[in-house]
Amino acid sequence: MPDPLALLILVITAAIGFGIVNGVNDAANAIATVIGTRSLSPRAAIIMAAFLNFAGAATGTAVAITIGKGIVYSEALTTSIVLAGSGAIIIWAVVATRYGMPISLTHGLVAGLVGAGIATSGSKIIVWGVLGKVLSAVGIAPLLGLSGGFLVMVAIMWLFRRAAPEKMRGVFSNLQILSAAFLAYSHGKNDGQMPIGLIAMALMVYHGYGEFYIPFWAVVVSAASISFGTLIGGWRVIKTLGLKVTTLRPVHGFAAEASAATVIEVASHFGIPVSTTHCITTAIMGVGATRRLSAVRWGIARNIVLTWILTFPACAILGWIIASILKLAF
Repeated sequence: MPDPLALLILVITAAIGFGIVNGVNDAANAIATVIGTRSLSPRAAIIMAAFLNFAGAATGTAVAITIGKGIVYSEALTTSIVLAGSGAIIIWAVVATRYGMPISLTHGLVAGLVGAGIATSGSKIIVWGVLGKVLSAVGIAPLLGLSGGFLVMVAIMWLFRRAAPEKMRGVFSNLQILSAAFLAYSHGKNDGQMPIGLIAMALMVYHGYGEFYIPFWAVVVSAASISFGTLIGGWRVIKTLGLKVTTLRPVHGFAAEASAATVIEVASHFGIPVSTTHCITTAIMGVGATRRLSAVRWGIARNIVLTWILTFPACAILGWIIASILKLAF
């Protein structure tokens, strides 16, 4: 049997790795539009997003508790399951970022844990009720993002219908910086809690399935990892969202970010792990569609959605494979 402490350190390392790749891929969610509209320089946008991702991840633990206690029954949880689930999403995130595809690391992690849990002890250890709640968000969050972006943009167009275009640009260039900051914070508050949940799970197993406890150092380490990943920046993903889906102006960026951040913030309050990627990407599609449907590059949108769909089976299979290998080794 391997040393339990060595396994714990390995899982904590994997959780930090997950936080970093989360920041690298999801950095685009918060700042792609503000860079695409040139309201902020790439350097300033990255620094702002990194700081606010840290702040968001360090405030609140509702999502971390859902991930840590809700996917696999506590008494059946093993370090191998946590390690395999983390490894699955890290692999998938690296591949997706390489090709400039924004993905939901939240749902990829959940799928990886499910696949790992089934490989280790069968489907009986999965908390299907909580998993159903997570899966429902897969369909609901993109619809809310799409409709929210569309409706907010329509409302702005009506309210400012008599405003001069130059004045509109000046006002919304500043407002978009605020909305990007809000989105970065809400992203950290939802996605930034995933590494916290992983570390808490590993600690619970290490200490003999006692109380699910989140130490302060785990919050700081997790927040720092996602913040560091954001500083690295997934520039291919940023280019996809900020420039390829539709042509954005500051007003469009503000509408997309404000509507997406609101959906994420509400979900975080209720402990529902939603995809920041799903919310902001569909919100961008929604604001683009207010000009005309052809203003959205639907071929790019289709590729993004296909990647989202593939995330679940791909991460579940990877989790299953890694857990099976660990089961043979240990």
